Formats: sequence, structure tokens, C-alpha cells
Amino acid sequence: MKFTGAQIIVKMLEMYGIKTVAGIPGGMILPLYDELSRSSIRHVLVRQEQAAGFIAQGIARTTGKPAVCLATSGPGAMNLLTSIADARADSVPIIAITGQVNTTQIGTDAFQEADTFGLSFPITKHSMMVKSPEELLEAVPKAFEIAVSGRPGPVLIDVPRNVQTALCEFEKWPEIKNKKSDNIRFKTPAFQYSVKIEKIVELLANAKCPVLFCGGGCNSEEASVEIKNFLQIYKLPVITSLMGIGCIPSNSDLYAGMVGMHGNHAANVAMHDSDLIVAAGVRFDDRATGDVNKLCPNAKVVHIDIDAAEVDKIVDSYISVIADVAVVFSDIVKIAAAKSIKADEKWLNKIKKIKAENTSIECGRPKGEKLSNPREIISKTPELAGECGLNYSDLIITTDVGQHQMWVAQYYPFESPRTFLTSGSLGTMGFGLPAAIGAAIGCPDKRIVCYSGDGSILMNIQELATLAEQNLPVTVIVFQNGTLGMVYQQQKYLFAKNYSASVFAHQPDFVEIARGFGIEAVDADCDPQWYKKAFDTNRKNKPCFVKVSVDPEELVLPFVSGGKANIDSIRN
Repeated sequence: MKFTGAQIIVKMLEMYGIKTVAGIPGGMILPLYDELSRSSIRHVLVRQEQAAGFIAQGIARTTGKPAVCLATSGPGAMNLLTSIADARADSVPIIAITGQVNTTQIGTDAFQEADTFGLSFPITKHSMMVKSPEELLEAVPKAFEIAVSGRPGPVLIDVPRNVQTALCEFEKWPEIKNKKSDNIRFKTPAFQYSVKIEKIVELLANAKCPVLFCGGGCNSEEASVEIKNFLQIYKLPVITSLMGIGCIPSNSDLYAGMVGMHGNHAANVAMHDSDLIVAAGVRFDDRATGDVNKLCPNAKVVHIDIDAAEVDKIVDSYISVIADVAVVFSDIVKIAAAKSIKADEKWLNKIKKIKAENTSIECGRPKGEKLSNPREIISKTPELAGECGLNYSDLIITTDVGQHQMWVAQYYPFESPRTFLTSGSLGTMGFGLPAAIGAAIGCPDKRIVCYSGDGSILMNIQELATLAEQNLPVTVIVFQNGTLGMVYQQQKYLFAKNYSASVFAHQPDFVEIARGFGIEAVDADCDPQWYKKAFDTNRKNKPCFVKVSVDPEELVLPFVSGGKANIDSIRN
């Protein structure tokens, strides 16, 4: 049988179950788009390629399955790079397929030529340039396998235009492997694994102040189930990184909160005062640790991670296990249950008391005349949506980056994994709206709520056009304070209130802008019943935009300044 390179790509995407791709066509990827128009795959036309990558992330983050984005050569591929780097940083399995100039023109500075392979190599899990259509038969399956095996991440395939049009003759299609590969590099050998699990249980049995620290590697249905099973037999304080939020319900008596620069004080105290930290699927990044030397001075660290490169990189481990988090907790439960080990209730009660005394939606509020309290709106979102007929489980949350992101992390009552989508490690403003579009595509029965700020929303506001075209159930809530809020706050504390380039001189009318894109919009400052439009079940499949004015002096507290220990936070 004979197929062109473009036909091979489209056919194999269909074979891998890809239903939707996002992108923008351009000269060097037109042959692929020509074939795409005759396929079963839905194409979402974005207004800037970065958004295509974030839409793919929204699909992948909610479903746990790889998603695909497309871009043409040169500026198209380069626009896509930020979203690829973001996926790499947060371990999201996306596959980017980019067009490239003809193989005979590579290196000649041809029109819209850029070294996509070279530029993408440091920010992908794997990057490939194919030189013939035959190579695609191996490259596409390899991309899907690499994206989801071990620690997930983005894979890029750069395809010259003449490779897309060239014919290839072959006998049969490659075997499609939709199951996640068990291949984990540097996995703890079986003969060491069982010994280490026994030692971990022994450490738990003897610990007086143990803590479970969960990161993004725990934020899956499989890991969440096994962690909950573990917590049924061994009750200890649980803290999370930003990316770990949702792995256990935030209303659990065991959940102390997010740790780090803007983490709950109880979580930071639990980490500092612990004598044993079971760290699962975490990187110990700087925003979570503060001064590493003062993070947990008296604790032994058990580090469980699927990526060997993260172990002993920042914090030395007493015991390390390179394996899937879900599998490890399943095995810990078997041994711990048999030995009937218990945690110290006094320690747990101490952390619960600290949390109760240091958590309030009034934390960080300015004195004097007050506009809307963003923490209250965030914390009550499920309740407000419930008044409109939506169940808690009907909601998925995305954020952009800034103060609103931290307020969501601190105050939104998350109950399950894959319901909080945010740019964690790279911290990319402009993530929230296109990620919400992707989440709505990946989970069509959900209402997606995107929290943003007046700084972040302008980074990809053009995607309101995409949202209007797709007519998806996305509610965008923008907190408008006239500043780059997080920058403004750091300048307040660290630069003697020298607000350099952090205050906007002009304020756009976001409500009118949204309406101009064809989206129903409401000004919460004027309409106290705004949520009835935002979550109206009679408009279940339609978007809505909400603007909320907040005081620029609204702060994200606690706040740990650079070089300080997490327990030395500013809390009022």
C-alpha cells in the first residue's frame, strides 16, 4: 500500500485515538492540513500557536492521555515552544507536530525556516526531525510511547514539507500500543525494592512526627486511590506541592495544605518539625522548599519518584525508591496493614490546630473600603455553582499565573485529582484560558472555571475568539486590580514599595471586549447575582465571562521572602 507522509501522520493519529488537535495552518504544514480535512479528527483553530499547546495540555492534564498540537515552520513553531517548555516542566504528555521547509532548503535561511529541532531539544522529553515518510512509521509510535512512559512529557516531530507530500510504500501499519509502558529508567531493582518497602514501614512505625508530602506525581486517579488506602490505616498530616493539590480532598482532616512560599503555615510547620518525610512524586523545587537547609532539619526523607534524576538532586534522601507512586503505596499498605502500625494522634492534632488558627479568607485583606474578596469568591465557587444546579463534581478549575493562582491553591476546595490545572514550574501567564478550552474538549460533560487576572488574561485574550467559535462550557473569572499583582506584592515587601512597571496606566473594558468576541459577559461589581449567568445550567454548553474588581492591596499571604525558611513567613 502507498501513502504520503501527511496521510501516514493523520492515519496514525486516528489509530491512536486522537479525536481533536489544535493549531494554525501555514505554508510548510499545508499538506498535513489538507489530509486532516478529510479525516475524523476535529481541528481547533487557535489565534496563536502557544494556545494550541495549552489546549493540548488541557486535554492531557484532564484525561491523562497524550494530546496533539500543530504548527507550521519558523514563527509558528517558535510560538509553540513556550507551551512545550511548560509541558516539560509540569510532566504533561503532549505531541507537537511541526512543519518544516523542504529538506533541500534546510540550512539555506529559506522563508520561515528555523531550527525547530535544535530549539526544542532542551525543552522536550524527546525531539525528532524526520527526513522521509518511511521514518514516520517509526517516529509517530515512538512519540506516543515516550510521551507517556516513565515521567510523562512533550515530544516534538518536525516534518519537512516534501516529506509530507512524498509517497511511501509499505506492507502493514505499525502495532499500536495504547497501554502505558512499564519501562522506568533506573527503576529500583526487585531485590532492593522489597527491602526498601520494609524499611519504609519500619520508619513509619517508629516515627513521632511523620508527614506525607505529595507532588504532581500523585495527582492521578491511580495514585490518589492508593494514597487514600494508605491514609485509612496510617493517619498522618498530608501536605502537597502546588502540582499535588487534589490528590486528597482539601476538606480531609489529614490535609494541612500546600507547602512553600505561599503555603499554609500549618503545612510549613509540619515539614519543619517532622522527623520523617515521605515525599512522593515531588521535586523539592525552590518555591516549595524556601531555604533548603532549614526545610526539615531533623527529618529523615523517604523519596519515592518515577524519575531517578529528581532523587537526591536538592534534598538528600535516607531511602529512595524509583518506581510508580501508586505501586509503591499499594505495597506499603500491604505490609503496614499486616503489622498494624499507627501514627501519633498528638502530632496530627497539633498540625490541625495550627491550621485552624492560621487559615482565614480574610488573610491578606487591606484595611478600609473593600471591594470583592477574591478568596471568598474562590472558596464559594462550588456553592454558587450548586445554586445553579451544578454538582461539585461537574467543575474543573484552571488558572493563569499570579495572585489569583495562589488564592485558588489556598482556598478552592478541591476533592479529586486532575481537577486543578495550572502552570506550576514554568509559571506561564496566558495558560489559563486555552487550557480551559482544552479541558472542556477533554471532558465535555464538565463546566470549566478559569480564574485569571487582568495581567494574565491579556497574554492570550485572543483565544476568546476560539472559545466563542467552539461554544464550550467555560466560565472565565477575571480579577481586575490594575496591577501585575504578584510583582506589585513583591515590590511592596522587597523593594520598599517602588512599584516599577507593575501598575497599569490604562484599564481596558474587559466586559465589552468579551462581548466583542461574542461571549456573554457580566460585571460582578454591578450585578451581585453574576453567578447565575456564569453557571446557568440552561446555558450548559455556552461560555461566560465575569469581571470582578479587587483592591490592588489584596495580598497573598503567607509569603516567604527569598532566602528565608518557610516557617519564617509573613502571615499578616
